[in-house]
Amino acid sequence: MTDVAVTMKTDWLALGAVTVTVVSWASAFVAIRGVGTSFGAGPLALGRLLIGTGALGLILLAKRTWVRPTRTQWIQILSVGVFWFAIYNVALNAAEQRVDAGTTSMIIQIGPILVALFAGLLLGEGFPRWLVIGAAIAFSGAVLVGVVTAVTTTDTVRTDADALGIALCLVSAVTYAIGVLCQKPVLRSVPGLQVTWMACAIGALCTLPFAPALLDDLADTSAQATGGLLYLGLVPTALAFSTWAYALTRMDAGRLGITTYAVPPITVALSWALLNEVPHILAVLGGVVCLVGVGLSRRR
Repeated sequence: MTDVAVTMKTDWLALGAVTVTVVSWASAFVAIRGVGTSFGAGPLALGRLLIGTGALGLILLAKRTWVRPTRTQWIQILSVGVFWFAIYNVALNAAEQRVDAGTTSMIIQIGPILVALFAGLLLGEGFPRWLVIGAAIAFSGAVLVGVVTAVTTTDTVRTDADALGIALCLVSAVTYAIGVLCQKPVLRSVPGLQVTWMACAIGALCTLPFAPALLDDLADTSAQATGGLLYLGLVPTALAFSTWAYALTRMDAGRLGITTYAVPPITVALSWALLNEVPHILAVLGGVVCLVGVGLSRRR
């Protein structure tokens, strides 16, 4: 097989992994919004991380592969677990109790801009012209989505994005960026599945103080809400973070981060279908702009 053929195959595999990640993470915003009335922000994060840690651990045991991290890599993995898996999840859950799913997904897209900026400065990825152009277009589309969905009116519900909710979204965006930037160097020598499991387990340990509240919530919640928690642990956590790590080993962090601008339009569509949070026509237009920006950012 020629080098060109190998490169094309890798690109398609990475693209498939990115697609799984983007769709799964978009669905997570909707699922969190749906079960947020049954679980507190901390207990929901702990339950999701425990399920993800268990699922990833079983796969890791079956593969029987382990690379001993160096001291620097341990620090980086700890940072991923604390910032991206623990703080990010708690802040995101709390934000979605105050802000609709579409707006939350838009505000968090500040994160990919931070990733692209610091990946260029700290990881030596530079600032390719089409990446900058695509990022600017995608961000403008995400802003349009957020502006027109900041106040969502349905037949019976009106939700307003309050200041605390927006602040929590910004915390999520920053911790997401920190996580990606710490994860990228580790993946050069440590398998993605191992890094994801370790970070997920660290996040679960950080959120263990919420265990009593999680048990109380589980005792009072419905089977549907419990199913939503299982989904969050298995798909957006175990599956999506694994496919993300796979793609991150084959793509620049900045370019991959911009790809997540496809999340807001998918989130808006899903929240419309499942939560009856009806999108404005301009939100649909903003979603199209996001996708155009993502496409341009991947040009070379």
